[in-house]
Amino acid sequence: MEERVRARVVVSGRVQGVAFRLEARRAAGRIGVVGWVRNLPDGRVEAVIEGERRRVEEMIAWCRRGPALARVDALELAWEEPAGGFSDFAIVR
Repeated sequence: MEERVRARVVVSGRVQGVAFRLEARRAAGRIGVVGWVRNLPDGRVEAVIEGERRRVEEMIAWCRRGPALARVDALELAWEEPAGGFSDFAIVR
């Protein structure tokens, strides 16, 4: 069994109004990670991603690109202790 990890990412650029959260939820489902994604008041997007290390790293790579209409200028990454408690990948407010 692979190591379970948790990452918090904050994505900057043109990431709101371009379906970033919706596409992140879809990508998370394909990749097989759980957690959540939300818009921040300052125009950035924040996500918490939890799962097997290779899957979380794949989701982080997706966040570095984002959906087709997005322009990702920067991604801040912080590794955290996995907390569990997620059943899916949700869009939260």
